[in-house]
Parts: sequence; C-alpha cells; structure tokens
Amino acid sequence: MKKISLITLITTAAMAAHAQVKFDPPKTKAQPVVDTLHGVVLTDNYRWLEDKKDPEVIEWTKKQHDYGVEYLNKTQKSHPDLKAGIAAYLNMDYEGPLNNVGKRVFQTVKKKGDKQYKTYTIIDGKKILIWDPVALDPDGKISTSGIAYTYDGERAAISAQKSGAEVNTVYFIDTRTGKQTHEPLTGTSGFQWCKDQQHAYVTLRTQEDVDKQRPLKTYYIKVGDPIEKATFVGTTADAKNSFFIYDNRYSDVTFSGEGDFYSNSVKMRPTGSLKDGKLIYSSKKFQAYPEAIGNKLYIKTNDNAPNSRLMVADKLHPEYKNWKVLIPESSTVMEDVVITPNAIIVQDKKDIESRLTIYDLNGKKLRPMPLPEQGSIGSVSYDREEDKLYISLVTFTSTPKTYVCSPKDYKWKLYYQRHLPVDMSQIAGEIKFYTSKDGSRVPVFVVHRKDIKMDGKNPVLLTAYGGFQSGIKPGYFGFYAPFIQAGGIVVQPGIRGGDEFGEKWHLDGMLAKKQNSFDDFYACAEWLIKEKYTTESKIVALGGSNGGLLMGAAATQR
Repeated sequence: MKKISLITLITTAAMAAHAQVKFDPPKTKAQPVVDTLHGVVLTDNYRWLEDKKDPEVIEWTKKQHDYGVEYLNKTQKSHPDLKAGIAAYLNMDYEGPLNNVGKRVFQTVKKKGDKQYKTYTIIDGKKILIWDPVALDPDGKISTSGIAYTYDGERAAISAQKSGAEVNTVYFIDTRTGKQTHEPLTGTSGFQWCKDQQHAYVTLRTQEDVDKQRPLKTYYIKVGDPIEKATFVGTTADAKNSFFIYDNRYSDVTFSGEGDFYSNSVKMRPTGSLKDGKLIYSSKKFQAYPEAIGNKLYIKTNDNAPNSRLMVADKLHPEYKNWKVLIPESSTVMEDVVITPNAIIVQDKKDIESRLTIYDLNGKKLRPMPLPEQGSIGSVSYDREEDKLYISLVTFTSTPKTYVCSPKDYKWKLYYQRHLPVDMSQIAGEIKFYTSKDGSRVPVFVVHRKDIKMDGKNPVLLTAYGGFQSGIKPGYFGFYAPFIQAGGIVVQPGIRGGDEFGEKWHLDGMLAKKQNSFDDFYACAEWLIKEKYTTESKIVALGGSNGGLLMGAAATQR
C-alpha cells in the first residue's frame, strides 16, 4: 500500500488548500545541546524552549500563536454554523449522575452562565443547594477538586483549589444545610474519611512541595482538630510514587502501601491502629488491590496474570504465599470485580465491548449477566445496605445512563439519564478492525451520519492516545455532533500502548516498542483511504498529552 503523509495540524491542511498564501512563521533560533545516550550522539537545537517561565520563551510562544491565528484567518473558510453548534453544546446546562451515599442522594450541576459546578442534595424530591465555590470567590477562580462523603452521607469534606493550583483547602459541611461544621483545613493534596467517620487520612502539600517535587506525607487526624495534632502514617521514598491508605468498611482491617503506575506494595493493620502494618504483598512488576469482607481478603491482581485474576486469602493469613486463585485469568481483561453476599460479578471486555459475568462465591462461573443495552460500562458498584447493583453505561449516541437491579433477579431498571438537546438520531457508531504494519489486528471507532457515502470525499478527524494503559471505550460523541451532522467522520483507533487487549497490548506500545503505536496510527489512516471513507487531503489528526507526542511523531515520520 502506498504510504501517505498524515496531515497532523489544521495549519498544515490549510497550507495544502491555500498554497498561494506563503506559510512563513516567525523564525526560531537554534541553540544546540549535545547529549550522548546509550552511545548515540543526539543534538537538540531547541531545548531552550522547555523553560516556560523564560521571558524569551513567553515572547516566542505569543508570536507563534499570533501568526498561527492570522494565517488561519487568511486561509481557512469560516464555518459559523459549526462554531455555533459546538459553542451551544459547551454552554448547555450540565447535570451529573445521581450519587447515592447511604440513604442520601447528591448531584453536581452547572447551569448556563454559572462560573463553577454546584452541589445539591435531593430530599423529598426537592433539590437543595449545599455547596457553591463561587460563594468563596465571586470571580469564580475557586473550583471544586473533590468531594468525600461520610458513609451515611450526612457530612462532606470538599476539596477546593484556586486558579488550578495543586494545593487544596478542605471545607467540612453538613449535607442537609450546607453549613460548615469545622474550620477549613489548608495545604492538602488528598482527604479520605476513616471508618469511624470522625477521623480522616489527610495528605498534606505546600506550593514548595509542588515546585520541588517532594514526596507527599499522609497523616491521621480527628476532623476539627488543628493539623498540629495530626499523627504521621506514611510517605514514599520517591516523589514519583504515591502512598495510599484506606479502612475497609465491611471488615476491621486497614490497607496501606506505596506504588507507582505499574507496581505496588501492600501492608495490613487493624483498623484504628497507627502502628506500621504487616507486609502482605510487594512487587516491582505487578499490582494487587485487596478488599476485606468479613474474614476474607479478595485481591484483584495482575501478578503473573497480564489480564488480571481474582485471588482470595484468610484474614488471619493474609501474606501473598497464602493467596489462592478464586477466578483465574482468562483471554479477556478483568476490569472490575464486585462482591455481593451471594455472588461475584466480574466486569471484562471482549473486542472493546463491556460484559458482566456472574460467579458463585467459590469462583464457579454461573452465567453471563446481560446488559440492559450494549455499551461501555463506566462503573459497577454494589450497595450492601440497599442490596442493589448499579452500573453506569454509555453509547456513542446516548448520554451516560445509570441502571439498577436487585441481585435476586438481575433485572435492570433505568435509574437516571441526563438528557441533552442534541439530535443524535441520524448518527451511527461502529466498532471495526484493521490490520497494522506488523499484522496486528487493531480496533477502531468510526462515528458518522447514517447516510454516509463511501466515496472517499468525507472529511475525517482522526484522534488517538496510545499510552499509560488508557484504552478506547465507546463514549458519547455529542461534542462532535455538529461536525458529524455536517458530513464529517470522527475516527478513534485503539492503538498499542492502551489496555484494549490487556497488559501485552500496553507493553507492545511503550519504550523500545513505541514505534508500534505510531505504525498503528498510520495504518488506520491508510485503512480509511482504502475503505473509501476519505482521502489523504481530507484527514486531520488530533492528539493531546500522550496523544500530542503521537502527533509529533506523525509530523516528523510521515
């Protein structure tokens, strides 16, 4: 197949379409820095641009931006209808899913014109405002960064930050009235209630900690006490790692440990004890996530099981050597596990699509658990007090829905759906597969109008990520609706580096194998042309964060 040159930036597309307008951005000076890495001599002419605080870099950025806007205004056709459609979507009222905590219900809402998200509680069918960060700062620069409710839902610890800072202040409120119950706690990074609902685990952080990338420290504190009375419980040796600690609600043990993106260690201690716990697991390659219910530990782990498996141990003998396989690894990725009094519900995915399977408490597979509709499961949870199972489900053309069922009959009922005034009736989403350079089968989402013509003339927005085990899942494409309704196609391949097919798929797209991610991306563009979705001149590629690195590779390699 003929190789194509990917059009990775809208400005590049403009150059092709408007060759008569010379593309002559402000010049960038070269300031060579030479490194020798693994015996290879590398020259970097533009490392000086990495210092974002350098006045010269700030000025360079402004000039490049201003020129880019000017160039686009000269070369790009205006699309006021498309712009208006996207703006209307972004300015819609937002209502988050209903959040059940104990016997209480909460919801996050942002109406058109609001500067920040507000939090409401629903009592007897009436919404009551309990938290509005704008009350703290009328300019709207303070935003909510997290909410931790007590188990009964009667109180909340709300973390807020100003202007995107990485240092929070925690506010304590009564969730029936919204009134503050204690003095705020400043200089935090994380907050978690303890089982007794009177104490908490608090991770402290200052701006100096952020600037110098210091390891964070976690403390045990009685809510309402000054931080000087807090007791140190843990930290990490390396700032890149994270420390975690949590009480188990349905057992009398507390787990703590340290981990990075790929591995962790776990200690166990009696709940309420501040002594260092017993080490029950440690690995530099794998992760384990234990949950204690009664006298048993259930552990989801990828230790010697790339697709993960569920193991079990007695609380009195919790060390790794005593773990036994309860549900073995399979050919599909085990994404989540929920333990009910009479069954184990396993969430996995096959060819990108979510599935649920019911097992008995001895690990015997009983039967598949049909979903209320085909889509991607965002979360699955079990309310032990109410004996109800909840799932959130989303499709390409419908907003996230929450379904509920009883484990007695497993019959789903729609619990909540956010309705948006976006017409998706003539839009279809497909999951397809194509072959990459080395023969690998790669999944791809293709979302378009139902009446699409496969004539090779459709504009395509091609976007991908390919890293950090972040795989593609069917999601609501309402944001792209104006573009799709105008005849565009949105394409999202699940390139290697994600977790579409487990840990091997992830590892095959990183480090020395990173080129696989890039090749998967290029192969998708070539497949789109071969299948008559589009042509080379009508593809624009988009990527952010790790996907931004992908764009850099595409721009330089192809």
